[in-house]
Amino acid sequence: MECAPARTLGRMTHIPLALGTIPFGTAVDDGTAFAIMDRFAEAGGALLDTSNNYPFWFDGATGDESELAIGRWLASRKNRDRIVISTKCGARPTVPGDRTLGSAEGLSARAVETAIEGSLRRLGTDRVDVHWAHIEDRSVPLAETLGAFDGLVRAGKVRETGASNIPAWRFERARNVARENGWTPYSHLQLRHSYVRPRPGAPLQSSGHTVVNDDTLDYLREEPGVTLWAYSTLMSGGYTRTDRPFDPAFDHPGTTRRLAVLHEVAAELGATVNQVVLAWLIGGSPTTVPIVGASTVAQLDEALGALDVKLDDELRARLDAVS
Repeated sequence: MECAPARTLGRMTHIPLALGTIPFGTAVDDGTAFAIMDRFAEAGGALLDTSNNYPFWFDGATGDESELAIGRWLASRKNRDRIVISTKCGARPTVPGDRTLGSAEGLSARAVETAIEGSLRRLGTDRVDVHWAHIEDRSVPLAETLGAFDGLVRAGKVRETGASNIPAWRFERARNVARENGWTPYSHLQLRHSYVRPRPGAPLQSSGHTVVNDDTLDYLREEPGVTLWAYSTLMSGGYTRTDRPFDPAFDHPGTTRRLAVLHEVAAELGATVNQVVLAWLIGGSPTTVPIVGASTVAQLDEALGALDVKLDDELRARLDAVS
């Protein structure tokens, strides 16, 4: 086994994992969240992924909670310059108590500009390292959204930009619009991605999710300047927990075959199934930054163990060959 290579965002070198923070400040209290973030930073982690609406769908939550928890940790540890903050805008409800995306703020220039001020305040910082369009908003011209993001970059409030839950063709169109206007183009794409794949065209129970497909992967292999971030990498515990069944869209013979090979490779390496999934994502083509959610330090430690898992060409070919 050997360690996975470090990655660089901006001027910062860090391990190739991002820490998902959805439950921080709600299901995960500050004591546990701080311990998880401390362990992540000690291991060389820097990427903290959040949003201006996490987790608005929890009963009693407003969407402020995750950013506020990170802000309290940053203030306590005084380590802002060693951390890469990734947060999003566009999907925050504008109607208090709304648990859907029906009243989402959207991606108008005003919404983007208002959203960053709220995020900066909650995070207790003067800039965000990666700011994302969380959802598509086809009611707003791409030029309006991209011009607003570029304004935030020029103002020093944002360093890099990206889009989440968007098909590859729309992502590339947005990059072209930005280039044509001399604006900062999106350089990050965040989608749902894991080793198992849903049936093509099958709807997900989480309707707001956009899943990586073959077209996405083909596009990204030709765009080395774009970084793919993957969420739901461990299928919410579905690889290892019988009480966490996969979404019905993943119920097909290809999943059965993939799980069989996955368990074989994990046994041969003396690694956990989750670690093999993460190692497969990190070392694949295109290279991916997996976002790992953890509600305990033990869960994070398992994920960090993936950095020591080496998938040689033969093992990777076995995993890749399953259709």
